[in-house]
Order: sequence, then C-alpha cells, then structure tokens
Amino acid sequence: MEERREELLRAAVEQIEQRGVSAVRIADVAASLGVSNALVLYHFSTKEKLVAAAFAYAAEGDLAHLHKLLGRRTTALRRLRAAIRWYAPTGSAKGWRLWIEGWAAGLREPVLRKVTRDLDQQWKGALAEVIGEGVAAGEFRCPDPAATALRLTALLDGLAVQNTAYGAGPSRTTILTWVDEALARELGLAREALTRNAR
Repeated sequence: MEERREELLRAAVEQIEQRGVSAVRIADVAASLGVSNALVLYHFSTKEKLVAAAFAYAAEGDLAHLHKLLGRRTTALRRLRAAIRWYAPTGSAKGWRLWIEGWAAGLREPVLRKVTRDLDQQWKGALAEVIGEGVAAGEFRCPDPAATALRLTALLDGLAVQNTAYGAGPSRTTILTWVDEALARELGLAREALTRNAR
C-alpha cells in the first residue's frame, strides 16, 4: 500500500514538472503508470491533495539533505555556508521549478499554500537554528537569526526565479560570490574571513 502511494507521488512529481500544477490532471498521473483514475483518487481523494502531497514528497529529500549538512560535526559557519551554497540555484538542490510552480499555484489553492508555507518555515527555521549556534559559540555576530535566515533565503529564491523562470540569470561564479558576500555581511565578517574559515 505504501509502495503504491510512493509510486503515485513520484509520478505526480514528474507530471507536475512536465505540465505544471494547473495543467496536470489525475488522468495524467494514472495514465503514466497504467492504472485507473479511481486508484489515484482512492489514495488522495482530490487533485489538490495529490498535488500537495507530491510537493511535500519532492521537498522531503532536500530537507533531509539540509539537516544532514547542518548536523555535521564542524563549526556553525562551515555548516551554514555549505547549506547556503547547496541551496543556491547553482547547487545540487532539486526542485526549483517545482517550488516555483508550488508558490504560483498556492496563490489559488489553500491546501498547497499551507504545504509550501510549512516547508518554507522548516528551511528558514533550520538555518536560523544553526546561525544561533554560531552566535552562541562566538563564531560571528547576528542580532536576529530568524531575520537573517529570511533575507538569505529571499536572495536565493529570487536568484532561482531568475535562473529557472527566465533562463538567463547570472553565472554560477557570480551567484556564489553574491551569496558569500551576503552571508559575510549578515554575520559581521569580512568575506575573506568567511571563505578562509569555511572551506
């Protein structure tokens, strides 16, 4: 039963990536697996619930990797920089197209809006927590870790929109330079100190 549900979620993610949230149908997901619409509806009851569950499923892998990066036995600065660079649109984090689809569809669909908001809060909360650890350890200064996490993720989200939606954003080198500059500024460090200490 759980295997079938996971198979349906994977298929839904693929269909959303191909067609977009608004265009994907229960029938598309069912047809891609050669199963009936009724089977998909048995597990999810509505398209909105299927899309929300698929979005959460797709984000779980990235969230697990984020927690792995932030849970390493090293300085808070190293963990934070690794997480920020991984999350950047030049890194290996998957799903930027899916996130953007989710944000757009969430404007009209309350179930999806709740899922995207909850996942976004988990990202920001995890970053704020490690920033707080760095402050407590005396590695850097930051009077408001939650606000810093918000500003850093807003920068990365905006760059992702430029690269994903428009396909003509700044180069990888430029993005990573901007990310380092923003991180250093937020933590009251010289950029050189950040790159020297975080490698």
